[in-house]
Amino acid sequence: MEAKPKILAFAGSARERSYNKMLVRIAAAGARRAGAEVTMADLRDFPMPIYDGDLESRDGIPANALKFRHLMMAHQGLLIASPEYNSSITPLLKNTIDWISRPVGGEDGLAPFRNKVATLLSASPGGFGGLRGLVHLRAILGNIGVIVLPDQLAVAKAHEAFQPEGTLTDPKQHAAVEALGTNLAATLAKLHGQTLMPEPEERRHDLSRIG
Repeated sequence: MEAKPKILAFAGSARERSYNKMLVRIAAAGARRAGAEVTMADLRDFPMPIYDGDLESRDGIPANALKFRHLMMAHQGLLIASPEYNSSITPLLKNTIDWISRPVGGEDGLAPFRNKVATLLSASPGGFGGLRGLVHLRAILGNIGVIVLPDQLAVAKAHEAFQPEGTLTDPKQHAAVEALGTNLAATLAKLHGQTLMPEPEERRHDLSRIG
């Protein structure tokens, strides 16, 4: 059996009812529907101390950083929904990146990031939808070897945009988020020569009309 594209999906927030957790699940559903294998991760399950070089020298890499590093190494693509804190990314997400990028056992610290393909999303109660934070995240990931796809989406006024069950109120916006996941899956399949289920003709037609 031919392999499927493997995508790791997570949000840069620990909050249980995070808008970005809901957002990344929608994109993940689009990737799964296209035939990708998607692993949902919650950074809340991988608590790490604030990066400290002295701590690393004394105690080594935290166990949770090693676990998350292993997860990233096992996947080819990343779906990341990133909240915006003061026009940048969250301390949680930055700290996770900082720990995972440390060398382990003589292995290149950037090995979990090099040649990964990522799609970025954000949701925020503000009018820009977290767009300013995505600028920083795109730069960070690009500088450590990640291929960040140009298409992204920021959901403004997130406190009004989601239904209680986690879907987006606007069906066109919901479909656009799913399409980002589908596009990531398709890109990975082309790059790695993997199997991807064809989109139904009527769905391809519908997505072509999303503005």
